Amino acid sequence: MAIKKYKSTTNGRRNMTTIDYSAVLTTKNTPEKSLVVSKNSKAGRNNRGLITTRHKGGGHKQKYRIIDFKRNKRDIFGTISTIEYDPNRNAFICLINYVDGEKRYILFAKGMQVGLKVVAGENADIKVGNAAPLKIFLKEL
Repeated sequence: MAIKKYKSTTNGRRNMTTIDYSAVLTTKNTPEKSLVVSKNSKAGRNNRGLITTRHKGGGHKQKYRIIDFKRNKRDIFGTISTIEYDPNRNAFICLINYVDGEKRYILFAKGMQVGLKVVAGENADIKVGNAAPLKIFLKEL
């Protein structure tokens, strides 16, 4: 991952670094519509509309991306098509196109790139992006 360093023009900028998004993200700007749902912004208000938590609210409108944490599509290969930024969890995510036509998001790991083949299941190799159940590793102990 590329890190962008800033010049120390002020005291607050001294030693400041951020992630260079252009080095990580692909050129596609819009998320997959079938994996996105709308997210209501509460802005710190309760059901009566009264402020119950101060200093909340504002910010850019966000859509919630549905992430596949279970990885329950066993022994079906998928290809990483895009790498995107998820503003809800401040992380990068990958869009996977499976052989059977389904699309899912997974969390991005260092070493993934567009075109990488990933698989989840008991026979999955130990590589970046693959997922295997823990019971396989516990048998060896």
